[in-house]
Amino acid sequence: MINKVILVGRLGKDPEVKYLEADKLVASLALATSERYTDRNGNKVENTEWHNLEMWDGLAKVAEKYLKKGSLVYVEGKLKTDSYEKEGITRYNTKIRVNTMNMLGSGTEGKIDTGAQPGNQSADSSSKQVEKHNEEVMDSLIEENDDDLPF
Repeated sequence: MINKVILVGRLGKDPEVKYLEADKLVASLALATSERYTDRNGNKVENTEWHNLEMWDGLAKVAEKYLKKGSLVYVEGKLKTDSYEKEGITRYNTKIRVNTMNMLGSGTEGKIDTGAQPGNQSADSSSKQVEKHNEEVMDSLIEENDDDLPF
């Protein structure tokens, strides 16, 4: 079984960070992804989806420090659905628990991965790896959407 989400989009607002007990913190973010295509009648169509993101601890600190409304980010994570009861009705809230983030765009280069352990690589080597990864991500996105068809 696989539960994996990969998104590239822009933040709709600044991250909201909450400090919890025992030095834990969580950041909530709203990410917009857009799909653009030309329909069969030649009309330009744009659909925007909003995604609720959740980042914990180290990623939450990075989000608080470096991300702001309009930031372009690449995220990987998993779907997480919480349920709660309001006025006797069970309600559900689905979000993406982010475990890897790439800050894309000018001046925000870098990959943050909660699963990675600090290595002995030089800063220059790490920067080149991040740059290569970002190029591969963007190339794959361009290849997927270069025919302007909605399917």
